[in-house]
Amino acid sequence: MSASSGSAGAEGSAVSKPGVRLRAAIAGLPAYKAGRPAAPYSGTAYKLSSNENPYPPLPGVLATAVAAAQEINRYPDFGSAALIEEIAKFTGVPPERVAVGTGSVGVLQQLVQATAGPGDEVLFAWRSFEAYPIITQIAGATAVTIPLRPDETHDLDAMAAAITERTRLILVCNPNNPTGAIVRRAELERFLDRVPQDVLVVLDEAYVEFVRDEDYPEGVAISLSPIRRNLCVLRTFSKAYGLAGLRIGYAIAPEPVAEALRACAVPFGVNLVAQAAAVESLRSQEALLERVEALVVERERVLAALRELDLAGRYGVDLYDSQANFFWLRLGGRSVEFAQACEAIGVTVRPYAPDGVRVTIGEQEANDRVIELLRSGF
Repeated sequence: MSASSGSAGAEGSAVSKPGVRLRAAIAGLPAYKAGRPAAPYSGTAYKLSSNENPYPPLPGVLATAVAAAQEINRYPDFGSAALIEEIAKFTGVPPERVAVGTGSVGVLQQLVQATAGPGDEVLFAWRSFEAYPIITQIAGATAVTIPLRPDETHDLDAMAAAITERTRLILVCNPNNPTGAIVRRAELERFLDRVPQDVLVVLDEAYVEFVRDEDYPEGVAISLSPIRRNLCVLRTFSKAYGLAGLRIGYAIAPEPVAEALRACAVPFGVNLVAQAAAVESLRSQEALLERVEALVVERERVLAALRELDLAGRYGVDLYDSQANFFWLRLGGRSVEFAQACEAIGVTVRPYAPDGVRVTIGEQEANDRVIELLRSGF
């Protein structure tokens, strides 16, 4: 082939280059939809779409983070030793059972990589955390979803019945995102009894700090039982601790699983500012409990106001209890309409069309706007 025939010539022809071959699983990957930022508004606009903590970092945490940032020319501690030691002390588990990552979702991705691949199944309820099917598909595994019960809770009997020889991982979001419902102690124990010991069960406890139901089965305590050697617990600093922008979470897992998580981790993935801020946050439990309690009190105020509105009569929506820092409205076909109406009054919420809308508990003014909108019929 001549030089002129291999480049764009007078006729404007060009060489056709072959495309890079990508995995078929990536081509069909559903996109994660992050909560939209607050929309432009003439007054104060509020973002209630991402379950963020409306409060700033805990006292002393920002100063600690700024001090740590003075060393950003250096790599962070590869093993996150100080943080793992602090988490171990806080949770009462051996350090060998702790693994950290870039948010609990980052740790979850490591878990899927370590347990499941092509031909394997990952089992979870639906609707639940939006990242579950995405992470599963990235690994090349098959997602097996079990519908929630009419009261928005996990159908653990149906999940147990769906376990096959190909099941490698089971995800239980407790409290569930986006519905706020919990799995209770007795039903969880019965479910765990039915799961084969070679199948890993993950309790995703991203919102555990907001739970006030006395029948809630705290995952770390259960994982310490010698008969629960296939149980892993995920937690995050993004919600109650208000470190969403630093991306840091952790797992409490059996030692072999924790070792696998460290093997799958991106080297130096948890940055030094995040490590320092998380350590300081764990040492600020009194201030944390005060802030979380304030959000819980506000959650209960909002739920009480919504119950007075008779949402079932107005919109055909049953309002169920939430043990997280958000509430769920199964508005079905009106979900997008409601989200747009919220934007018009300066509040951004999270629609999950065609199922419903999740609304974060935020500043009182923002919460009141949502209540008034539902009272007006939007």
